[in-house]
Amino acid sequence: MPEIARAFLLQETAKGQRITRAKSKIKAARIPYRVPSAEDLPARLSGVLAVLFLVFNEGYLATGPGADPVRHDLTAEAIRLTRLIRALMPDDGEVAGLLALMLLTEARRTARVSASGELVTLGEQDRGTWDAALIAEGHRLMPERLAARVAPGRYQILAAISAVHTSARDVRDTDWSQIVALYDQLVRLDPSPIIALNRAIAVAELDGPEVALAAVDRLGDRLAGYHAYHVARADLLRRQGRSRESRAAYDRAIELAGNIAETTYLTRRRDELG
Repeated sequence: MPEIARAFLLQETAKGQRITRAKSKIKAARIPYRVPSAEDLPARLSGVLAVLFLVFNEGYLATGPGADPVRHDLTAEAIRLTRLIRALMPDDGEVAGLLALMLLTEARRTARVSASGELVTLGEQDRGTWDAALIAEGHRLMPERLAARVAPGRYQILAAISAVHTSARDVRDTDWSQIVALYDQLVRLDPSPIIALNRAIAVAELDGPEVALAAVDRLGDRLAGYHAYHVARADLLRRQGRSRESRAAYDRAIELAGNIAETTYLTRRRDELG
C-alpha cells in the first residue's frame, strides 16, 4: 500500500480509502471476475498499461524505506507482461511505446547505483555500461511506430525522450531542444505537475536555471510532498550560487527521499555546498 500511495502522490490512508470504496462498488454491483475476450481488450488497455508503468517505475525508482535502489524483480516482470500484451496487440502504438520506454530505461539500470551504493544521475553515468542490446531493441520500436502516421500517445512520447537520451554518447551531446519539444507535446496530452517538472528540468539546459526555477516554483502547491520537486529546486538554486536556499531544499528532499542510495547522494551534494 505505501508504494501505491506514493505512486499516486497521495497519503497512504487516502489511497487505502479509495481502494476500499472501489472494492465496495465492485461487490455491490456484483461484477464477476472473468478473463476478458479479445473484444474487451482495447477498452481495458489504458488502465493495464498505466498499472504496468507504475510497477516498472516502482522497481526502477524504489521508494520504500530501506528499499533496494533498483528492484529488478519488478522491472523484469513489468517488461515481461508488456511483451505479452504486445504479442496480443502488435499494432497498438502505446503498447510499443511503453515497451520501448521500459527497455531504454532498463538498459541504464546497472549504471544507476555506484559500487559504494550511491545513486548516479543520468548525466554522471558511465554510458559504456549501458545495455546496448536493450537500447537497440527500444530504438527499433520507435521508427516502426512513427511509420504508422498515427499521432503518438503518452508512452510513445516518453519513449522518444528516452531515445534522445540514449542516442547521446555523452551528456554534452544531448539534444535538449528536441527533448523540450517532445515535452511540449506531452504536456498537451498529460498536463500533470510531474510532466511539467520534468519539462522545466530540460528547459534549464536550454534557457538556464533562472527560467527553469520560475517554472518549478509555480508547481510548489501541487508537489510540496514530492521529493523530486525539492531535488530539482536544490540543483537549480545551486547552479545560481544560492547555496543557503539550495541547502534548505536538499534538506527537504532528504526527508522525503525513499531509499538509502538517493539519500546518500543528496547528502553528499548538500554537504558539498559548504
